[in-house]
Amino acid sequence: MQSAPMHRSSALALLIGLSATTMVTTAAEMPAMDLNGDAAAGKVIASDRAKGNCLACHMIIGAESPGAIGPALIAMQTRYPSKDELARQIWDATAKNPEVAMPPFGRHEILTEKEFVDVVEYIWSL
Repeated sequence: MQSAPMHRSSALALLIGLSATTMVTTAAEMPAMDLNGDAAAGKVIASDRAKGNCLACHMIIGAESPGAIGPALIAMQTRYPSKDELARQIWDATAKNPEVAMPPFGRHEILTEKEFVDVVEYIWSL
């Protein structure tokens, strides 16, 4: 039994959907950068309620008033196979999960490149 030919509207919808997916993936791409930052500076940014604000959602051992929305930031080198993988998650967590509450810190330029690299270094050290 032959399948019915695809209607033009269905083909167009598929093409538009694939194009949108490609645009989202491209928009979320992290540029190449040296990920060797200053963990001490990253800790300050991660704890700053006006800048990184990691504590609003994550528990960090030794930090005051941690949040419980996101996962605890512990054993990061066990949870991420490389610092680059962790950086990509912080750059734009929506790339893996569009429903995630975590803002895309890099893609939306919430942090400068230096601040971003320092936060990655700090989180990687946890």
